[in-house]
This record gives sequence, C-alpha cells and structure tokens, in this order.
Amino acid sequence: MKLLQNKISIAICVCSLFFIGCNEDSFLEEINPNAITTETFWESEKQFNSALTTVYSALQFQSVSGGLLQHEFVMGDIAGTESWYRPNAFRNLTYNASLYHVTDKWNELYIGIFRANQVIQFIQEAENDIFLGNSKVEIEAQARFLRAFFYFQLAHTYGGGMIHDKVAETAEDRSKPFSTIAEINEAIIIPDLVFAKNNLPQTWDGSDVGRATWGAATSLLGKVYLYDKDFPAARDLFKEVIDSNVYSLTANIEDNFQHENEFNSESIFEVNYSFDIAPGVPGAAVDDNVNESGAESSTLATAVGQLNYGAFNTVLASYNLHEMLVYDEVDTTNPINDGNVESRRMNSTIAVRGMEGQYYGFESDEVKGFGFGQSAYVKKHSNWYHLSAEPAQSRSGINFRHIRYADVLLMYAETLIEANGDFATAIEYIDMIRSRAGVITLQQYMDDNGGTFPQLHVSTQVHGAQPMVTASAETVLTHLQRVERAVELCFEGHRWKDLVRWGIVKEVFDELNADEVWRLANTDEVYNAPPLNIPGRIRPDFVLSSANYDPAKHNYFPVPSQELQTNDNL
Repeated sequence: MKLLQNKISIAICVCSLFFIGCNEDSFLEEINPNAITTETFWESEKQFNSALTTVYSALQFQSVSGGLLQHEFVMGDIAGTESWYRPNAFRNLTYNASLYHVTDKWNELYIGIFRANQVIQFIQEAENDIFLGNSKVEIEAQARFLRAFFYFQLAHTYGGGMIHDKVAETAEDRSKPFSTIAEINEAIIIPDLVFAKNNLPQTWDGSDVGRATWGAATSLLGKVYLYDKDFPAARDLFKEVIDSNVYSLTANIEDNFQHENEFNSESIFEVNYSFDIAPGVPGAAVDDNVNESGAESSTLATAVGQLNYGAFNTVLASYNLHEMLVYDEVDTTNPINDGNVESRRMNSTIAVRGMEGQYYGFESDEVKGFGFGQSAYVKKHSNWYHLSAEPAQSRSGINFRHIRYADVLLMYAETLIEANGDFATAIEYIDMIRSRAGVITLQQYMDDNGGTFPQLHVSTQVHGAQPMVTASAETVLTHLQRVERAVELCFEGHRWKDLVRWGIVKEVFDELNADEVWRLANTDEVYNAPPLNIPGRIRPDFVLSSANYDPAKHNYFPVPSQELQTNDNL
C-alpha cells in the first residue's frame, strides 16, 4: 500500500499544534499568515487523506510491527535468546517499567491513537460537500479501525491504558486514570470496530489496496470477543469472514512471509514496508517525528536472521518449536509435496542443520554457525530467499501481517470447541491449515490409528514417544493451543497473548523447563543427535522464566515509569 510510503509532513506538523500553548498576554508575536493551522488545514478531502496517511504510518513503528517485536517473540514457548542479547530481560521476565521496549511501545501506540483522534474529531466538524461519494464515512471508518487496533494492542500488552477519545488540549486532558481492558473495549474498541465493520468496503482497488477493510474490522472484533471469552459472538463474526469468500489460504505458505505476493488472498490486515524508499537510511528510522527521514523499512529481518548472514539471530527457535516442526509429518499423498521429506511449513519457518533447500542462497550443508546450543535459526520474516545476507543498515521490505486468514480459521475452530463443544467441526478447520502445510491431518491420524492422534507438543526426545489420545473437546483444544497455533503462527505477535488468555503460561514454562533439565542430565543422548542435533550446550530458555513468572507481574507490561511520573491520576 503505497499510501504508507508517502510521508505527509504537513499532517505531521499539524500533530504538533496541539501541544503548543499560547498566552496572549505574554506572547505577542505576529502570526505568520502562511503557517498551517487547525483552522486552515482540515478543509479538503485531500488534507483528511493526508492526515489519515500519518495514522497508517504509525503502524510502521518498530515496536508495533517491526524489529522491536523481537522482545515479545522471546517471551512465549516458541523462542529463546542468548544472555548477551537485549531481549534476554523479556525471555527471563526480568524487565521493568523503565526498559526501552516497555516505554517505546506505549509511546508509539499513543502516537497512533493521537493521530487517529485528530482525523475522527475534525471529520465530525467538516462540511460534507468537500468529500466525494462515500469518502467521508470511509475515511472516518479507517481512522476508527486503526484507533481500535492501537487500543487493542495497548490493552492486551499493558492490561489496559488511559482512554483518550479526542485530541488532548490541556494538562487535565492528558492526565487520565488507568482504564481496564473491559472499559477500553466498551468505550473505544467495540464501538470503533462496529462502525468500521458497517462502513468499510470488503476490498480496495489499485493504489488503495492495503487499506483497512470490512474483513479486518470483522476479524479484529471477533478477536476482541474471543479474548473476552464471549465465544458465541466471536464464532459468529469469524464465520462471517469465512462465508464472505473474500479470503483463502495461499497455496504456498511462504507467500505470507516474503516481500513477493504481498496483500495476497490470505492477507486480512498487513503493514506495508519498502526496501527501496529512502535508500541509505537505516531501517529503524521510521517517522516518529518531523525530524526523521522515514526509511519505511522494517528491522525485523535483522532480528531473526542468522548472524553469519548479516543478521543477529536475536530470536532463536525454542527446542520445543524445533521438535514440533521436525515432527510436522509430511503427507506424501498431498500434491503440494514434491518428494520433500520436511514439511513446507518447517522450511518456511526455521533453518536447521542438514535441512532441505537453501538459506541465504547457500545449500543446507553450507550453512554456517550452528553451535553453542543453537539448533535452529528463524527463517520467517528474514530475506533468506532472495539475498545472500541481510543489509548492513538493517533494512527489509517484507510486510508484517497482523491478521491472516489462517489465524481466523484457527480462532474459529477454537470458538467452535469453546462455544459448542464441537470438536469434530473444529478438526475440519484445523485440517485446512495442516493440508496447506502438506502435513498429515488430524483426521488422517485418527483414520489410521483407531480414532486417536499424537500429542505433537510432547518431546519424543525427552519422553520417548508422543502419547496417542482420543479426539475430544479437551484434546483437540490442547492440540490447537500447544501445536497448531504455535507452529502456524509463530513469530507473528500472537503467542504470548495466547498463552496469557488461556491461563497456561506457568504450566507450559514448567514443562519446557523440565525438558531442559532432562537434556542437561542426558547430554550424551542429546548432543549432535536427532531430532534436534543440539551442538555442545543446552540453551537455558526456561529455567529463569519458569521460576520468575508471576501472572500479576508478567501477564502484561507495567505502565512505563515516565507515565507514572507525569500523570497525576496514576
């Protein structure tokens, strides 16, 4: 969506006007007749679209959709990191209210909210005749969807936040009390998404492709109700998206993590990045303010890619994720497979020793750097498929997909189980995902094993085998939670929020820490041995997080210390 690539400095300047006060008794300076003011800016559809562009551009902040999400990727069960990397504080749950990602994400989300509030507030006062066709309501609907998106991220990252539904003009306006998730849902998120759902088109054409759509609003509204455990309401909304026939799974799962085939049939809401705009500017320089150039590129590829190929391998696949992908068993009768032994999903997600295919242009036996406990590197979101190494300036043009159709199918399956106990139909939707990945479906396992399927999240290396279980609401839900969403959606920003809303963080961490303890006690059976081929050391991903986890402290980030110091109502 090229509208995100055009920085509108006028609209950004307008943002600053609301922070500038004027005492006419002491500030007697002649007003510049050429200056842009709130009285002269909001006078045309073009100007409203310019301001809307700045709301979209706030999505590109690195803590919202880019490289700084690495700090949240390492918090769940799918990833780890090393002690010398900055995200280690999040892996071990030792972060505090002053740490950079805690403060940066808060600030960046509120910048997006502020920009959205401008558009929403001033479009109410605008004359209808300056807009063509349905553009006035569509601009407002986009701004309200984006505001709801920013508030959803805020509420489920910090457990709530301050409600700002209009542009703050006074110190009192800026000092709001802390509101809960439920209060933010009622006051902002649900009304905004209902408005957006009712007023956004199903699709956009031409250069408008990538704007928020009916499907994005409906999917996010379903997710709001899912998180709130209103499963029937969530189920019905997800079914609307499915029945619309607007979306479908891509034939190739890799199309969802590369710069090619962006805004494809599976894309419901994604954030645009470009490798080409502002060449020479580091990827981290996104337009936080008018003094920055706005490179419009992501730094995520450098965070996840391998050190030997220009990245930092800050985010490493956990042994649990690695093993689940090893046992993502290929269905040789599925035409998506062409003699491959490893699943398409595995090869689009991680790089391992002796893997099939290539990595940064090298054959599998040429890939360097597996050592010191690092059994698998992350391929998803990296530029392995078209570059020999990540750029020195940490630039990537790979879009970030916040909502894709596979996620909706899995959330729908979850609501079928939770609302109706209908695990049989849930299996059908889970198996759509598995079939696209080219792996054996749950139904195939059951057909071949007397109605049972394996618990694929249980380590074969540690426990000797994966127990077979009979399909039920409980076992299928466990599979969806521990296997399908983990494997399909890893490193896409969902995992920690999923574990928290299910209430299973401690259970999962304790299990995986016990696996680490066993591996440490049985290194002769583990080092350089299948299925993980761990080289020379067991990386301690869960020993501290298991011991440190306290739901009251860690389910959500703390309110940043800077906010506590400046907001008298907190």
